[in-house]
Amino acid sequence: MSAPEGSVREGQTFGGASRLVAYANLVKLPHTVFALPFALVGVVLASFRRPLQLADVGWVILAFTAARFAAMAFNRIVDRDIDRRNPRTAMRELPRGVLRVGETWVAVLLAAGLFIFSASQLNALCFALSPLALAWIFLYSYTKRFTKWSHLVLGVSLAIAPVGGYLAVAGRWSRPWWTLIALAIAVATWVAGFDIFYSLQDVEFDRAQRLKSIPAALGEHRAIRVARVMHLVSIAALISVGLAVSGGPWYWIGVLLASALLLYEHSLVTPGDLTRLDAAFFTMNGMISIAFFFFVLMDRLMRGSAFGARLLQ
Repeated sequence: MSAPEGSVREGQTFGGASRLVAYANLVKLPHTVFALPFALVGVVLASFRRPLQLADVGWVILAFTAARFAAMAFNRIVDRDIDRRNPRTAMRELPRGVLRVGETWVAVLLAAGLFIFSASQLNALCFALSPLALAWIFLYSYTKRFTKWSHLVLGVSLAIAPVGGYLAVAGRWSRPWWTLIALAIAVATWVAGFDIFYSLQDVEFDRAQRLKSIPAALGEHRAIRVARVMHLVSIAALISVGLAVSGGPWYWIGVLLASALLLYEHSLVTPGDLTRLDAAFFTMNGMISIAFFFFVLMDRLMRGSAFGARLLQ
């Protein structure tokens, strides 16, 4: 089936016709930069409780990458008919026939299996929780059909990353108990806020197709206000995490920088003007996650540990 008139290739995709490029574009590989640094934040915070092995980091990265691949490929399968009708997404790999549904299912199953195997190499708790994590991230693909709060479901899906990173190293829940909850809230509301921005592109399409989203339900002005509230909650949650772990100066610099970048991100998106949405969505959020991880890591190194000593050698 031909793509709708006016369809163009999405941003943050690679040019080229190889199968490798097709699969990288299928799962929007550059978007990995959003959540992987937060998974590593969980790893760094867990190093306060248990000496970190470099193998742990490798298995966490592999588990995260596999889970994200499985979730994104599954989403593309579930949404392929919707994507075909939307000019913004009609050039994706399944609507265009660049990849077949059957082979994409094989990729989903392989990635899911690799995720569960990676979790099993970390500890028994991660292995036991891995099917639940997969179930949740697969659920997200259906939520836009019945709730406008699908953005939060996506946020919780990515919030699994830092919690999983922590459990992978520590093998147990955080102390104080609310540390991981605060970290999960920070990531969930951060992701939900920028996903609301991303959904501003499809307000009319979503309404015509009876799909649910905050922008489709509330309109641009109120949706942007909801995104602002989400990001205020995210910053408050990061402050709570800092208090829980007795964060040092580097940690608080990271929080201040993340706050400033979020403020700038919101200045890029105004009702009726989405021309800078791509920069707000991809560039700024990538900078936020990488910068915050860097300052959390620096804080950990400056406070000293066997972990820090090994990395500084």
